[in-house]
Amino acid sequence: MKKLLMALALSTSMLGAAPLYAEDAASAPVAATVVAAEQVPAVTEVVAVAEVAAPAAAAPVPDKGDTTWMLLATVLVIFMSIPGLALFYGGLVRTKNMLSVLMQVFSIFSLVAVLWVLYGYSLAFTTNPNAALDPFIGGFSKVFMNGVGVGAVVETFSKGVVIPELLFAMFQLTFAAITCALIVGGFAERMKFSAVMIFSALWFTFAYLPMAHMVWYWGGPSAYAGASGYLFGKGAIDFAGGTVVHINAGVAGLVAAIVIGKRTGYGKVSMAPHSLTMTLIGAAMLWVGWFGFNAGSNLEANDYAVLAFANTLFATAVAAMTWTLVEWAIKGKASLLGSVSGAIAGLVGITPACGFVGLGGALVIGVATALVCLFAVMWLKAKLGYDDALDAFGIHGAGGIVGALLTGVFVNPALGGAGVVDYSTDPAGTAAYDLAAQLTSQLTGVVVAVVWSAVVTFIILKALDLVMGIRVSEEAEREGLDLAEHGERAYNS
Repeated sequence: MKKLLMALALSTSMLGAAPLYAEDAASAPVAATVVAAEQVPAVTEVVAVAEVAAPAAAAPVPDKGDTTWMLLATVLVIFMSIPGLALFYGGLVRTKNMLSVLMQVFSIFSLVAVLWVLYGYSLAFTTNPNAALDPFIGGFSKVFMNGVGVGAVVETFSKGVVIPELLFAMFQLTFAAITCALIVGGFAERMKFSAVMIFSALWFTFAYLPMAHMVWYWGGPSAYAGASGYLFGKGAIDFAGGTVVHINAGVAGLVAAIVIGKRTGYGKVSMAPHSLTMTLIGAAMLWVGWFGFNAGSNLEANDYAVLAFANTLFATAVAAMTWTLVEWAIKGKASLLGSVSGAIAGLVGITPACGFVGLGGALVIGVATALVCLFAVMWLKAKLGYDDALDAFGIHGAGGIVGALLTGVFVNPALGGAGVVDYSTDPAGTAAYDLAAQLTSQLTGVVVAVVWSAVVTFIILKALDLVMGIRVSEEAEREGLDLAEHGERAYNS
């Protein structure tokens, strides 16, 4: 079984040759004395001993099928971000800000990719030499991908099954990059580009990396002995990023929207999306790329990857139809924006659960996530008066919370779930399901993600505002960030 969410496994050095079995060592001298010593040259004794010695265990070798699948999954997640997320967000803003959103998403992805190689991977997926800090953040042993080259491998969720470590690192890079880019939805159309870039670097370092380490870092199935990230150790399960990605980014988007303030003219002038055609294209790319995001998180091309794939397809369709029908009933018309929003909500909700639940669980998660996100977007935002421009919190934050909690319910084998694997047993076995305990673990993960992201985001934004200012001038905002910040337009006709 493949399920206690992602984390770094064993390197090649941790999968070395096994020692001689005790019974082999004991029998070697006996075999060597079958022929009298005076009748056989000394070298023969050495040969005899060597012949009875147990052969060294061969180091695991990556399967070409798993490697190919993970290469494809990594490309699919890149496709989600650029162009998927860029076009999805770009179509939702006004014409004068289209290019600025494209630039922000593209540049954030590039920036985080660089930082991930420099130090991000090491801090997220290695052991911290300080035992007190190890549950919360990794160390610097693999900065600039030190030791992560040809021949280095990491274990998947199956004992003895490995993939190239550099491939694992690049797959995780794409998660970090899209998470930081998702926050753009909270502050779109009003934040300085310089502030966006510095904020993204700091937030990646102090919000994303600790969450990734807390949720996904562990020792791997062959060496698991309790050493792990804080939330992993608490039993919180997150298959592909409900806490690490969606709650983390959604809460950051909400805090940014509140700290930066509403867009000029918010509630008084039309701020309708300038191109729902572009938004639909971006949403379709997100849905396609999300199969790499979710099914790829299994790290192997096997039946659990198929389960994650099927749940991602089904829950998304359910959520899209749920949002459409409810909005139709409320407003008397079914909108494209509503249908697309429902699909994204479904993708978010099923992300932490995709490899844990059956299709019945996916059905409930799709319906529940669509309803909660629709409530957050249509009612909560207006009631509380914050300007979450592209609904980063309404979709990703709210949807991530629903998905994370319902994962704890529908992982139950009695409800069609796959169960939770107890890697501390040998051989690994499925732990007895306990609803109260699992929901407590899931709630702990949600609370930690919400509080950590909110506090870190608030501190970073306030510090940047004091040092350099984070919001464009009112004149620049009225002109549009395309010209004011970048000196060019998305459209010149």
